[in-house]
Amino acid sequence: MTPIQRKKLVVAHSTREGAPLHEIETNRALARWLAQILALKFGGSYDADLHAGLALYLLPTQTLVGPAQARALNITGPQDLWGGYVDHDFICTKAISHGLLGPEAKAPEGWSALFCERVRKVVLDGLSVFALEDARPAATRLLYSGPIRLKPVHACAGRGQEVIHSLDEFEAVLARPDAAKLFSEGVVLEQDLHDVVTHSVGQSFIGDYVFSYCGEQYLTQDGQGEDVYGGSNLLVVPGYYEDLLQLQLPDDVREAIKQAQVFDTAADEAYPGFYASRRNYDIAQGLDSDGQRRSGVLEQSWRMGGASSAEVAALQSFINNPGLRAIHVSSVETYVDQPLPADAIEVYRGPAENSEFLLKYVTVKSYDG
Repeated sequence: MTPIQRKKLVVAHSTREGAPLHEIETNRALARWLAQILALKFGGSYDADLHAGLALYLLPTQTLVGPAQARALNITGPQDLWGGYVDHDFICTKAISHGLLGPEAKAPEGWSALFCERVRKVVLDGLSVFALEDARPAATRLLYSGPIRLKPVHACAGRGQEVIHSLDEFEAVLARPDAAKLFSEGVVLEQDLHDVVTHSVGQSFIGDYVFSYCGEQYLTQDGQGEDVYGGSNLLVVPGYYEDLLQLQLPDDVREAIKQAQVFDTAADEAYPGFYASRRNYDIAQGLDSDGQRRSGVLEQSWRMGGASSAEVAALQSFINNPGLRAIHVSSVETYVDQPLPADAIEVYRGPAENSEFLLKYVTVKSYDG
């Protein structure tokens, strides 16, 4: 870690107004834990008056958007935060994964056709829609090949998604009172897969430390019975993707890593203002409506995410054991009140946004490969 970083305060920053308690407290817990690992001071939650003029290492809950927000937080590059920065809001959403219906389709300011071109072969079939008038023709084109998944671009943890099997079903969506608002805010229409495995591939840069990982994430049911993010099982190495690929990995995992690399490189090329020290990608592998196997990047996460706690645990392992080649770490989120498993590290226990109870914890296991 460089001398200037030695002076930094590690500060949690819940950027979402009205954020639920579990999001705020998880953010604080990870910032406190990271400060302890790096032998830095924990500065609590960000306070504009309290932290003005101080050298900070920030853990924002969301990707920072626009120069004004970065300037206000004194963030000048990836060395100042564990997260990411984009010039425009849509860039940090799943909207960038797919192209538009055509050159006349509505697009947000800053849209990059170059990015869509670069990632075309590493994403599923789909289109991004930003206007109600583009929705029906986009759905018509995609439904010709099978069912599609409707995904509001700002929704997270799998919430708000629905599968559309026919144009009649899609017409019912268009008839809803909030349809114009929904599509103007951005919607991804994407081929639906079944028998899906979702891979997590990512890389983090924290001070002088770099680590890369692959793994799988899975769903659980929240207190309302809705399928939501339930955790990630990761295999992490100190170093870069090249180091990760040195391990004995199944072909499907190698494919996911290479697809994530293409997506990651394209973001740097197509969006020159973008930077991130946490770069996480979800890759879905499954069968399409014809029974053909498909693999593609679903979306990126350049911010704190469900797997962040597992990443911190991995970093701690690498710092404590400099010769470690790899480590297995898991982040778990469960809505069932239960005792903490043996050897687990508790991150959060308390109420959730849509449930009375949520427990988040991390486990660490040795790598025997």
